[in-house]
Amino acid sequence: MKIESDQARILSGVMAGQTTGAPIALLIENKDYAKWRERDIDPMTTPRPGHADLTGAVKYGYRDLRLSLERASARETAARVAVGAVCKALLAQFGVQVGSYVTMIGGVEADRDRLEALTYARCFELAESNDLRCPDLAIVEDMRARVWECMQAKDTVGGVFEVVALGLPPGLGSHVHFDRRLSGRLIGALASIHAIKGVELGRAFENATKFGTEVHDEIFVEGERERREKTEDGTEEDEGSGIGRLIRRTNRAGGLEGGITTGEPLVLRAAMKPISTTLNPLRSVDLATGQPDRTTYERSDFNAVPRAGVVGEAMVAYVLADALLEKLGGDSLAEMRSRFAALRQARLEDLPMDNEPWRFGFDQGESGTD
Repeated sequence: MKIESDQARILSGVMAGQTTGAPIALLIENKDYAKWRERDIDPMTTPRPGHADLTGAVKYGYRDLRLSLERASARETAARVAVGAVCKALLAQFGVQVGSYVTMIGGVEADRDRLEALTYARCFELAESNDLRCPDLAIVEDMRARVWECMQAKDTVGGVFEVVALGLPPGLGSHVHFDRRLSGRLIGALASIHAIKGVELGRAFENATKFGTEVHDEIFVEGERERREKTEDGTEEDEGSGIGRLIRRTNRAGGLEGGITTGEPLVLRAAMKPISTTLNPLRSVDLATGQPDRTTYERSDFNAVPRAGVVGEAMVAYVLADALLEKLGGDSLAEMRSRFAALRQARLEDLPMDNEPWRFGFDQGESGTD
């Protein structure tokens, strides 16, 4: 909102621009609170469809719906963005970049071919060049016209944004337990953002319409032809030449397989519903009287998709930073860097196979039974 000018203050955990190892405490002051301290607040008893007003009252027994309204406010995401900035700073130490951009607002969609002609890094740059955060500059004015149409109608619009992480190593996350799968953690993190009603990893919904052979990202050895030529003429391979690295020529999976990063760009897409607070009142029921009623307008926006993308960046960065710490451990950046450099990569030399027959059976004498 234009009336808000948030600034996070660091209260602890940082000295001379570096973390100390102590908890990092951040404060974002609610400046608007001072205007309401000495004012009577009218009771709120008519729940607004699409909000947590009614469901919050059912769950917690509130006798005034404003208690649901305020606690469920998307203003809470300001703190997430602040924490996300810390997480992005940590990820950047290991060459990981997280960015976002808008691909659709109110049914006006960016051209997929034009987007795919750009690198992800370029999409990040172009998104910052306009207020709608759309990298397809040819469609921005149409999007803006759609938002203006919505404002004139006293309504709201939703849309879609993408969050992409570049430079991730393979091997973050796990397939062994449901709660350690990075796919579930990332999708859950994005779905936790207010008004987000759908999340997909890669081209999930499009992939669901195809045959498996059209979807799965095939695996190749980088420089396979060069390696074969060197072997034939007796020339030894250069260490670190990259030959032997396993690569994908497509990334329909969105950078994850089995809940684990593949090393390809991590691509997530989130759908945001139109904001629930509308200038045009909606039909509801006054819980104090039991009579039909119309909702009253609370301060809100017409379109929040561009800012939701920034919140999405923060949530993805938070999950990825957690996964990186889980993988590397360590009490300092120096320790983490040395462990990061030693990570197993998706290359033949890091993946020796026994290549011998074996069986699942065990000796009866070792089973613990007679």
